Amino acid sequence: MKRLATTTFAIAFLSSIASAREAPMIEITPVGSQPSSAGPENCFTGTVRIDSLFRGSAPARVGGGTVTFEPGARTAWHTHPLGQTLIVTAGAGLVQHWGGPRQEIRPGDTVWIPPGVKHWHGATPTTGMTHIAIAETLDGKAVEWLEKVSDEQYRR
Repeated sequence: MKRLATTTFAIAFLSSIASAREAPMIEITPVGSQPSSAGPENCFTGTVRIDSLFRGSAPARVGGGTVTFEPGARTAWHTHPLGQTLIVTAGAGLVQHWGGPRQEIRPGDTVWIPPGVKHWHGATPTTGMTHIAIAETLDGKAVEWLEKVSDEQYRR
């Protein structure tokens, strides 16, 4: 009986070790371990730097990054299939949805753009702006880029 109890304990212990090895582990991405990239010219106007912060592994579908816009820089018009959250961390910026008013955003502001809403965001003409952008992917796609925001649309 003692041998059976010891064998049962050993099997349970080894099973728990194997399960722990198969279980997902916490991942830490050290700051500076991912290179910055320039905002692509077909998606942005002006000087823009993108720093990827995180990308969820399936089944998660959320990703985020820090985007820094020099004065006058902005995104092209675009939509997100599952919406987007912006958290302004520095400077002064602008955001506008198609047909709506241009709105100013400042550090500490959180902006929610609903799914499918055509919009743009970026810095003011005189002040740079940095925000954290968070969006989820749907069928592998987090954004649909459209036409560029014209200088006239930006200045309105």
